[in-house]
Amino acid sequence: MAVGLGPLPTLHPVPGFELGIASAGIKRPGRKDVVVMRCAEGSTIAGVTTTNAFCAAPVLITRERLQGEVRYLLTNTGNANAGTGPDGLVRARRSCARLAELAGVSEDAVLPFSTGVIGEPLPVEKIEAALPAALADLKVDNWAQAAEGIMTTDTQPKGACRQFEHDGVTVTITGISKGAGMIRPNMATMLGYIATDAKVAGDVLQALVRDAANKSFNRITIDGDTSTNDCCMLIATGQAALPEITAASGELFAKLKQAVFDVFMEIAQAIVRDGEGATKFVTVQVNGGGNHQECLDVAYAVAHSPLIKTALFASDPNWGRILAAVGYAGVPDLDVSKIDVFLGEVCIASQGGRAATYTEAQGAAVMAREEITIRIELGRGDCSETIWTTDLSHEYVKINAEYRT
Repeated sequence: MAVGLGPLPTLHPVPGFELGIASAGIKRPGRKDVVVMRCAEGSTIAGVTTTNAFCAAPVLITRERLQGEVRYLLTNTGNANAGTGPDGLVRARRSCARLAELAGVSEDAVLPFSTGVIGEPLPVEKIEAALPAALADLKVDNWAQAAEGIMTTDTQPKGACRQFEHDGVTVTITGISKGAGMIRPNMATMLGYIATDAKVAGDVLQALVRDAANKSFNRITIDGDTSTNDCCMLIATGQAALPEITAASGELFAKLKQAVFDVFMEIAQAIVRDGEGATKFVTVQVNGGGNHQECLDVAYAVAHSPLIKTALFASDPNWGRILAAVGYAGVPDLDVSKIDVFLGEVCIASQGGRAATYTEAQGAAVMAREEITIRIELGRGDCSETIWTTDLSHEYVKINAEYRT
């Protein structure tokens, strides 16, 4: 039921970054559910992880090791290894140790990532058994296969790519992500991996991934739930024949930043388009805020309202639900007489009530679309924020009611 999400675009290889996929049969036999990624020696890697206090064992280990020299990333689906206590850490470290042994690197050079059911022991024996096949499958052009390998309830793989020229050298940025439910990332997405062959200093790369995630993955929501396993990694292999980027300035950095932002935005929005049971892709834009936080508070109040989300599913222009959400968003001293609300290009509410020009037929016509914009003008200042969300359908309830069956 993905909304406006077509086949994967061309995902160009990133020199110095390889991906291998294998089947461990964690949730069902034959499912390709283990992905190994190898970074060229000398690569830099930066990332952001979930703020959920019940973060998964692999998240804790990744945080410990991220500042070191990373060579391999190990991902499994079908099991989140979250809510598993000390045993979860033991199992995650064991899977990393086995990969390190097979690859001939230090155990600290392996970052683990998991996604799937929370609270179940990680079937480490199955993962270990799949590692030789994943290593044997390592290729620079395995991005599409890896995008499928990291899926859980996703209906389609998600990926994006950008290239640009600088001093006659082509620089590539390619990324994949997964996620369809338990999505209100408070840092990034459920899982995201973006690589470039540019050479970037570690501190610059860390600032770049944080900034890019904040403007993309931190602006999407499907159900308001922040996962225990959210991780987003940005890898710079340094294989492009260009000088190292050591500061967030200059023409080369500006080009890289724009391309990275474009990839992040595309794969973040793909998660919303493939939201569990989604039939609508919804942009919530709040303008005229006194500060950015109050714009976000209003946007998320609208995006998380079950009443608004079900009205979107029904294509019902029940605009009173939007006004109610704006009103309870917690903005101090909110003057409703200054607020205008638009559904697409149609003004539905103004000066505290129904707009004089609004008709039900106008609202119904906008709500019948697959892609809808809800725009709220607060009339308080110059700040704006935009987030992206979905409707709430029967299928969402069915998927999550049957998730463990």
